[in-house]
Amino acid sequence: MAIALVLVLVVVGSIAFHVLSPWWWTPIASNWSYIDHTLIITFWITGAVFAAVVLFMAYCVWRFRHREGNKAHYEPVNKRLEGWLTVVTAIGVAAMLVPGLFVWHRFITVPADATEVEVIAQQWQWNFRLPGTDGRLGTSDNRLVSFENPLGINPDDPNGQDDIVVEAADLHLPVDKPVKMLLRSIDVLHDFYVPEFRAKMDMIPGSVTYFWLTPTRTGTFEVLCAELCGTGHNFMRGFVMVDSEEDYAVWLGEQQTFAQLTEALQTSRADSDALGTTTAQGDAEN
Repeated sequence: MAIALVLVLVVVGSIAFHVLSPWWWTPIASNWSYIDHTLIITFWITGAVFAAVVLFMAYCVWRFRHREGNKAHYEPVNKRLEGWLTVVTAIGVAAMLVPGLFVWHRFITVPADATEVEVIAQQWQWNFRLPGTDGRLGTSDNRLVSFENPLGINPDDPNGQDDIVVEAADLHLPVDKPVKMLLRSIDVLHDFYVPEFRAKMDMIPGSVTYFWLTPTRTGTFEVLCAELCGTGHNFMRGFVMVDSEEDYAVWLGEQQTFAQLTEALQTSRADSDALGTTTAQGDAEN
């Protein structure tokens, strides 16, 4: 009897903890409420199955407890019970899979008017690239990564010269505008994850993965790396700021393009070389 009572208390306690728990998802800030709905459906189904199985165990422990003079009845096959279990299990599995397949179809179907934004991950920081006035991102290659070109942007591609480069800084997005996030890793596995957006995807070296979302409210949201990427994994954080259209335009106008950064770097190098030559000549004269 004590074991049966413990099993019943496990079910009651689990349900009470779920209903009264102060821990829940962060308030959503994107169009992916479908993902929340799918998870809630899964919670209901798996919770109902958990409660039914444990309560059935409690019933069996009580109903078939040891009593003097009772003899167990052995029934190796019960086709009727097996048939019911097969049907009910199939319905439960289908009820969990169908919403997920529906959401996945939406997840990989990017709207035609979505703006592309590239996310570049490296140990242990986030970098971003946005299309310039031509509305197109230039090509890139990890083999082009260097001190002068940390994001590996192809300098020979004219479409990349006006690309906006945001290195180790915050990303800004306009509210209510669909965005396709192109994900690229320079070194190891990473995962770009903003809890309020719900959407996430692994970043695999040598591949470009993606997901899309539409930010639905303004605010500042923390970026996490959801894939163990080394000793600095827990410090690999950043921020995505969702702005009004006016604020986003102001921020975008303050950013530098790939061509401007390249020109500034070449000017700085030329000045450094000139200073070095002048210093060397002065030393020789002395």
